[in-house]
Formats: sequence, structure tokens, C-alpha cells
Amino acid sequence: MKNVPVVIVIFGGSGDLAHRKLYPALYNLFEQGLLAENFAVIGTARRPWSHDYLREQVIDSVKETGAKTNLDRLTDFASHFYYQSHDVTNVEHYTAVKDLATELDQKYQAQGNRIFYMAMAPRFFGTIATHINDQKLTGSGFNRIVVEKPFGHSLDSAKVLNDEIKASFDESEIYRIDHYLGKEMIQNILPMRLSNPLIKNIWSSKYIKNVQVTLAENLGVEARGAYYETSGALRDMVQNHIFQIITLLAMGEPASLSSSDIHAKKQELVDSMLIPDSEFVTRHFVRGQYDRTDDTFSYLQEPNVAPDSKTETYVAGEVKFKAGALKDVPIYFRTGKKMREKKSRIDIVLRHMNNLYGQAHSNNITIIIDPRSEIYITINGKKIVGSGIRRENLTYRFDDYENAQVADGYERLLRDVVCGDQTNFTHWSELAKFWEFIDAVELAWSKENEAGKAVIAQYPQGKLGPVEADEIFETPTERWIYE
Repeated sequence: MKNVPVVIVIFGGSGDLAHRKLYPALYNLFEQGLLAENFAVIGTARRPWSHDYLREQVIDSVKETGAKTNLDRLTDFASHFYYQSHDVTNVEHYTAVKDLATELDQKYQAQGNRIFYMAMAPRFFGTIATHINDQKLTGSGFNRIVVEKPFGHSLDSAKVLNDEIKASFDESEIYRIDHYLGKEMIQNILPMRLSNPLIKNIWSSKYIKNVQVTLAENLGVEARGAYYETSGALRDMVQNHIFQIITLLAMGEPASLSSSDIHAKKQELVDSMLIPDSEFVTRHFVRGQYDRTDDTFSYLQEPNVAPDSKTETYVAGEVKFKAGALKDVPIYFRTGKKMREKKSRIDIVLRHMNNLYGQAHSNNITIIIDPRSEIYITINGKKIVGSGIRRENLTYRFDDYENAQVADGYERLLRDVVCGDQTNFTHWSELAKFWEFIDAVELAWSKENEAGKAVIAQYPQGKLGPVEADEIFETPTERWIYE
């Protein structure tokens, strides 16, 4: 793998994201040779750390992953890290970061290449981007900025943030990161769709009855009640993770696997997305909150949650497109807290083509994203004893050795940033359309709240959500495959 010279500035270098994800991911890129001798990393935060203390933290973070490491290599890697105490709201502090970046660029012959990673609270994204520009932190080579979710709270707030960032960076330099797009089975969607004639030839409304996306979490909001009250499941999970999955499932076939061709097909798809009105939301959406059990809190009893909160910890709904491979196919989704188990999966439900065997079930293609990478196709066959139909699974599953080789999502996406590949990142025009959809649902719910007609289902913990979610389908013959 070719070495890429670069100085990386991580705003929030003392934080949890940097410690758990970014530093181990960068170490793996170092081991692979993408980062070699010509790179440096500046960690910034308000804490009064030293270079040596940051390096100790970097070494600890890599060791905590349990990966086998060579101490000399790890120490060499950590020696490329530098710390700069920094208040992102203080304009003068950016001068110190600029001076250090310039010094390290010369020391490591990084050729003026800079990557800026926003590993901080979203409210600081615009401020940091503005001061990168007005204090001239960018280098003479390539400049790229990585922005974590959530990117805004609504379409209007996302536009404000986007304008602030684009005052400093071109769209081609902005990497809006969603770690779901780095997951193995998410990256497997297009190869599965496009390289298998068995699947490629049936990927249309003629053969697919509906698609179902489930992102289930078994934990509650924990200590994040204050944040969750401003977000809810719709903004927290649907606006980013679920829409990213849906887009890969429903987009048309690109002319090539280049980033530009893939995003062209994504854009064509999202431009055709049906924006729901209040009637559609009432009919095809359900929001809920987890209820209490004998030994756990309900959502309304969680710390920093209003006792009359209308914030949803669960949402199920429907998306449809007027273009793309799945034109007019209902795509259902659901996500929630305190569900039966932590599992992310996709179920593609195929149509019955005849009624010769009335008891036959639909064929399904299921993609398990988490916790174990797996694809299986459910088919019908004759019972061995007696008459009738039985169901069997044709399974594509990773063994333990293969699972151990699966790279973390952040490692893959950071590799893409270093290499300048935007395929697995979200363009603004796509994101804006996602927010338009989310805002329409939120508007419908706010009208229900104001009219005193809000229906927020209470669902028992340890289940797959409220029973009301079984009623969102377009026809009475449709049901959730994952039950």
C-alpha cells in the first residue's frame, strides 16, 4: 500500500471517539503502510496534556483493542503524535495549531497535505471550519475535513452548518462520515446485488414485494437522556444509518464503481424520494417509547427526560422512490432502544409467482449486518416425509477466522479519507433530501402533538417494538419477517 504524506489534526483528541476508534484505526493504517514515515497527528483539546502524555494514551488505546502489537512498532507509531492545548472558540489558539502543523509538515515532509477531523460536539463544527479558513490552517497540498454525525438537527440547521464548512472547503474536500458505511455487510450490498445473476436479475419491483430494514438496540438511553430528548430515534438513526442502507439497496446500477458514478445514481434515487404528508405519516409510521419493567426504568423515568416527553425511542415507517432499481417498492424500516437483542438486518421479500403450492412461503434474502456477518436465502422445498413444503436456508456466513479479519468501520473510512475516495461518504445534496424527509415526518408529529392527538405507543422492553408497528404495511398480506 502506497505511503500517503499527511498531517492530521484531530479536534477532540482527548475524547472517547479518538481513544476508542480513531487511534486504533490509524495504527492499523500505519501497519499496512498507508501511513509510514511521512505523517504526523496533532491532537487538540482543552486539557493541558503534553506530547508524551498523548502518546501514552495512544499506546493504551491500541493495546485495549486486544490486537497483537509489536511494542517497538507501536512506540514508533505513537512518536508521530503531538498535542496542542486548544480552545476551539478562541481565535488566537488556532495560530498555535497552524504553527505546529507547519513545523510538522516540514519535519515529516508531508507535502502540505492536511486532514482535519471533527471529533467534537456538533455545535463546534461550524466554528472550527470558519477558523480553519480565516486563520489559514489549510496546507498547500490536499485539504480534507471529516465531519461526524449528527450533521444538523433539521434541514435549515444542516444548511447553516454546510454553508459554514463550504466557506472553507469545497464539496469534494468534505467527508461526512457515517460508520455504518464502513461495515462489512453494508459494503457487501452492491457486490451482492451486481455480481450475482441470481440476485441481479430479480432486483426489481416485478420480483421484490418489499424490503425491511431493522436496526435494533438492546440498551436504553443510559446516561444520554439530555441528548436523546433533542434527537429521538428518527433523527438519531433514520436520517443517517437507515437512509444510507436504503440508498444502497434501492439505487440504480452505476455505469462504473467510481465515486462519481455511484453518487450520480444515489442522487437520481433520492431526488425521486416521496416526501410523506401528514396522512401518509399517520398511516405508515409508528413512534413509541419503551415501558418500565419490574427492575428497570421506562423512558419517561430516565434521568434528564421530561415526564411528559413526546420523544420517540422507537420508530417504524415506510420509504418509496419513483426511480431506481426498486421503483415503487415499499421499503419499511424500524429502529429502537431496549429491544430484544442488538441486531442489524435487512430482509428482501420476494413475490409469489404462482399458487401451485398454496402453503409455500415467500422466498427471502436476508443480510445480517450485526452482530455476525451473514447472508442467507430462504427457499421452499419438498418435505422428506409426507407431502407439503418445508423451508431451508442457503447460507453465506463468515467463519471465526474470516470474522477476525473484518476491519473496523472507522479503519476503512479513514483509509478512504487518506486516499481521497468519497464513495462511502454522503454528499450534501443527498443529505439535504434525507433531512427534507425527516422534517416532513417531524412536522406531522408536531401537528399531532399540538392537537392533542399524539399516539406514542408504549412497548415492553425485550421485544421488537410496539404491536402497532405491525399495521404500517400497505397490504394485509405483508408482515415483518424478523419476528
